[in-house]
Amino acid sequence: MATTPAEKLESITLETADNPDSAIIWLHGLGADGNDFVPIVDQLQLPSERAIRFIFPHAPIRPISLNQGYPMRGWYDLYGLSFNEREDATGIRAAAEQIMQLCQQQQDAGIASQRIFLAGFSQGGALALYTGLRYPQPLGGIIALSTYLCLRDTLTTEMSPYATQLPVFMAHGLQDEVLPYDFGKKSADLLQSVGIPVDWHDYAMGHSVCTQEIQAIRQWLMHQLNP
Repeated sequence: MATTPAEKLESITLETADNPDSAIIWLHGLGADGNDFVPIVDQLQLPSERAIRFIFPHAPIRPISLNQGYPMRGWYDLYGLSFNEREDATGIRAAAEQIMQLCQQQQDAGIASQRIFLAGFSQGGALALYTGLRYPQPLGGIIALSTYLCLRDTLTTEMSPYATQLPVFMAHGLQDEVLPYDFGKKSADLLQSVGIPVDWHDYAMGHSVCTQEIQAIRQWLMHQLNP
């Protein structure tokens, strides 16, 4: 991974209590912004004694090839929506560096790496997986929703020595009309084949998030956040 300083991301930060000892960095999907998942803080209904810092960064505005070059917020460029589509490797790695710097900022603020979680939806979920599996220190876990594994061919040579102990929650809609269900399931199967533990969930929904899914994320987080 690159080590040169990356452009700092603008973000929304919410804290559930004073002196947070955990952080969740939540990455939005293509064309949205950090506001998209702010409601998840209340929807998760985590216990009030849990002091958690939620960070919702805004992706930069960039031309997206998939959308005829129209500029919108995106973590990296997209050329198509097939499982074996060519990928913007340079953009993915640059975005991952920005998220790694966000993680480091939380560590500099006194939060242990094992208490930092990466979460994301769609393109944001792909970036959460890519970054978390390559982060050079142990993280608390990854939440990857309605998404896929990008740059799959580099995983085994680039993944961190901590990746096989990294809890991963993945969920996908059975009727996803944007990223087909198979994208997520094949990605989860690949992760499990190289020893990465995946807690897999699917739901009768499209490219979205449902109440059952939020409840499952809550239970998973409660387990991972135990002291």
